[in-house]
Amino acid sequence: MSQIFEMLIDTHAHIYSEEFNDDIDEVITRAYDSDVRKVILPNIDSSSVKKMLDLADQYPQICYPLMGLHPTSVGEDYQEELELVEFWLKKRKFYGIGEIGIDLYWERAFLEQQIIAFRHQLQLAKKYQLPVVLHVRDSFEEVFEVVQEEIEPGLTGVFHSFTGSVEQAARITDLGFKIGIGGIVTFKNSGLDEVVRQIDPKHLILETDAPYLTPTPFRGKRNESSYLIHIARKIAELHDLSVHEVARITSVNAVNLFGI
Repeated sequence: MSQIFEMLIDTHAHIYSEEFNDDIDEVITRAYDSDVRKVILPNIDSSSVKKMLDLADQYPQICYPLMGLHPTSVGEDYQEELELVEFWLKKRKFYGIGEIGIDLYWERAFLEQQIIAFRHQLQLAKKYQLPVVLHVRDSFEEVFEVVQEEIEPGLTGVFHSFTGSVEQAARITDLGFKIGIGGIVTFKNSGLDEVVRQIDPKHLILETDAPYLTPTPFRGKRNESSYLIHIARKIAELHDLSVHEVARITSVNAVNLFGI
């Protein structure tokens, strides 16, 4: 049996962030010991690039970097930030464009700029033939509208940290995109479990979003990639599958999406 069927892939983790300054080697080791053998690293903005790339260079067989500008980092200087994204895309190999999208949770002041930056990065994804990792916090309809306008053969990706409805999930999969499921599915009253129960696992990839959204039973603590197993177990329970089978299906999906 090939290795792909025996591992989990954390498709979204910010383990290069300062929360991991003191123990990143142990975090990687714990992930590996928990069968999490690959970790996708989405970028945030110009301030995160160096630490992300340093970690990817330190663990080239485990950590795979993405390049993009996070919507909450879109401000007055967003055009300079986008120029930096393009600079890095020309300079070295990345495995996707992310994390990009629209965030209306914190404020709407820069919505117009967020949409411009998002559209520009979707166009970069098409130019470089890379998948996109979409941030859709309180912005599903806004994000979906832009993606529909930009969609063409070859543009693919994942709606990260999905918390939507069965109907929204169907709209995502009809576009050929994957659905990223993280720790929220383990939260007692999230309601996401009943939605995920109705989504075929062939559409799912797993993610932690570390250090955020820590799954049960570790809520309140810093999240890390080793906790991905708890998300896999929950999905296995919801679909009456073995964890082994969930790992196989979601790892194949992740490998095919990101080309890792």
